[in-house]
Amino acid sequence: MSFPSLRRVGLTGSIGAGKSTVAALLRERGLTVLDADEQARLVTQDPGVLALLDARFPGVVVGGTLDRAALAAQVFGDPAALADLNAITHPRVRKRMTALEAQAAARGERTVVQDVPLLFEGSLHAQMDAVIVVDAPLPLRVRRVMDRSGLTEAEVLARDARQLPAEQKRQRATVVIDNSGDHAHLEAQVDAALRQLGLDG
Repeated sequence: MSFPSLRRVGLTGSIGAGKSTVAALLRERGLTVLDADEQARLVTQDPGVLALLDARFPGVVVGGTLDRAALAAQVFGDPAALADLNAITHPRVRKRMTALEAQAAARGERTVVQDVPLLFEGSLHAQMDAVIVVDAPLPLRVRRVMDRSGLTEAEVLARDARQLPAEQKRQRATVVIDNSGDHAHLEAQVDAALRQLGLDG
């Protein structure tokens, strides 16, 4: 479903780039940001979805709750398993995102930002009117993820390798936000991006 009066802006970036920080800054500036990861978490709390996941990936539902680490261990490096997971979750996430867009349109909003980690990988960029890519040098991104997650360098690099290369994301972007500096630098980058997209009014 599309909402002709609503402008869609995609927000994405490679692991550790700082996409979530940019999303928070966009919210501070009055934009509605729809978080696909948040919707995915809500989807995987649904008992019906949990039953499907437990049937396909035995042992990932413990006490009625999804064990995300156990699920990741089963799908990581297994394209068929990942495809099965996506077939269960992605249509439901898209349905929730569409419902949130409908609510925004009903409120008379003119723009929504869709925060989607795998925007290009899922071919969702084609549905956007513009795409913001957040980027930073790979060593910095790796260090950020290691600091916050406890993953090893090899584990972070393996996850990064599963995504579209950062350079290709930059090439496909409407605007690139460089998150290699401090917070003030990032805020300036966000404001410049909004001006470029005509969203600073």
